Amino acid sequence: MGRILLVGRLAVRDLRRRRTEATLLLLAIMAATTTLTLGLVLRDAAGDPYQSTREATNGPDVVASVGQSAELSSLAELAGAPGVVDHSGPYPVTPARLQASDRTSDVQAMGRDAAPASVDQPELIQGSWVSDGGVVVEAAFANALDVRVGDPVTLDSRSFEVVGVAVTAAMPPYPKASCIVACMNGAIPDDPAGLPSGLLHNPGLVWLTQADVRTLTPDPDSLSYAMNLKLADPDEAQVFADANHGEHGGAPPMQTWENILEDATELARDSQILLLIGAWLLGLLAVASLSVLVGGRMADQTRRVGLLKAVGGTPSLVAAVLLAEYVLVAIVAAAAGLAVGSLTAPLLTESSAGLVGSAGTPSMTMSTVGLVTAVALGVAVVATFVPAVRAARSSTVNALADSPRPPRRIGWLIAISARLPVPLLLASRVAARRPRRVVLGVVSIAITVSGIYVLLVLNAFLSTQPLAGGYDDAQVEVLRHVLLVWMVILLSLAAVNAIVITWATVLDNRRSSALARALGATPREVSAALAAAQVLPALVGAVLGAFPGGFALFAAVNAITGGDSDRATLPALWQLLALVLSTVLVVAALTAVPARLGARRPVTETLQAELT
Repeated sequence: MGRILLVGRLAVRDLRRRRTEATLLLLAIMAATTTLTLGLVLRDAAGDPYQSTREATNGPDVVASVGQSAELSSLAELAGAPGVVDHSGPYPVTPARLQASDRTSDVQAMGRDAAPASVDQPELIQGSWVSDGGVVVEAAFANALDVRVGDPVTLDSRSFEVVGVAVTAAMPPYPKASCIVACMNGAIPDDPAGLPSGLLHNPGLVWLTQADVRTLTPDPDSLSYAMNLKLADPDEAQVFADANHGEHGGAPPMQTWENILEDATELARDSQILLLIGAWLLGLLAVASLSVLVGGRMADQTRRVGLLKAVGGTPSLVAAVLLAEYVLVAIVAAAAGLAVGSLTAPLLTESSAGLVGSAGTPSMTMSTVGLVTAVALGVAVVATFVPAVRAARSSTVNALADSPRPPRRIGWLIAISARLPVPLLLASRVAARRPRRVVLGVVSIAITVSGIYVLLVLNAFLSTQPLAGGYDDAQVEVLRHVLLVWMVILLSLAAVNAIVITWATVLDNRRSSALARALGATPREVSAALAAAQVLPALVGAVLGAFPGGFALFAAVNAITGGDSDRATLPALWQLLALVLSTVLVVAALTAVPARLGARRPVTETLQAELT
């Protein structure tokens, strides 16, 4: 039998014998890989509707603009520049204030021809194209204002009728729509939001006939103009813009289709950042969970390691067998995470009213597959390598004897614990036997509470200042769904960690627990001690996560996203105290059941098993 085949068969057989532990390992790694996959493919899924809109409207590759009619000659030069194969415009643009029912908003009114344009002909969702006295509203903007075909609106006190609703690829959908030329124009006398005179605030986009646009401004020379360019090679749009930049010959400012796509998928980018941060937190939790499971299984496999070495297995073979189990689980978890993440990503993207189509299942790239698989394998190897090598290097005789680990004698701990009640006395000594496990418990809870801290801050921000981030109600709901997914997976994995750590502690201390009961401790005192051994580290981890850890994680998220921390509402002191208390109570409830089950095993049965 070949070495690889032997290692594989031994690993598979051991996994089949311990299916519950293998399932927990799979779920722990899968939680991290699924969230990571979601983060990696989310923007690809969100970009599909924009690409569909570009095809439906024959969207421009570059949008060029000038601030006044005196500069129209520069647009004419761009239309004949090398690489330009088609263009439409220039079209006049003016700022205005639109009022529909009881709602008012700043808009950019663009004048268009009644005839279809060869480049950027907005796709009608409802109604008809522009006509005298009629206005066509950008779809996402119409959805935000609840405007429909046939509704009357006013533009700078002039009455119009909504004759159509359309989408375009020449500008991101509202509220991410950028100013076509500039956000400053003296045509706006004041702003109800208290902004400086002339500053457009989250402007929408409407289309009128060119004649109607010119009636909105008393000075025709103050009109701005925009022109849509089609290039021979759309992938060279940024190169074209750089080559014809204003600093190199006075050319007008330009916006490429890649820039527009970036703005159109900004919501997906924010969701992606949140999910990637969540993925790394879940990866750390998975390492903690695997470390505990691996440590418990290695202790349980001591005799098996001795048997393998007794029949001729080398230390490297033994280590390979132990590592192979977790590598196999990691590969399966990576495949499952890739599948679930890619299928779930479209559910976390907004089906924007300003774009055609919906987010489909994104194509899986080799870079995504490679990164997710590498993370899964890395989590498994980091948690397994040291225990596997330590077990492989152990003495064959000691492994076959499977003698219990002698307790560590710490003088000051014995002196302090001797004066404590029996449950706390036993809990302190249980914790002292496995200090690394205590540290893992503290880290696990600290990571969880830090994540909850950030979720509280972001949820408060979305509730109080959604427009500060440029989001409408539908987009806020999408971000809430992302936060919900993050929180559910985070709390689920943290709960699994608490249960796994408690059960591993119960198994490791079955001998000492039986002896304690033989010397007079009651089952309730033993179970309380096993649960308290997890509650005390949970208290320390919750305090660290709620105060320095949570604030540090939020600062990191803010730095990555480029947000303004001054707008964030940090949790109040009473909320942090409630979070710490709730964490301790939940951990106590989760650990009570496995601790109680472990303490109910008959003393004679346990001690007789040790004698045999």
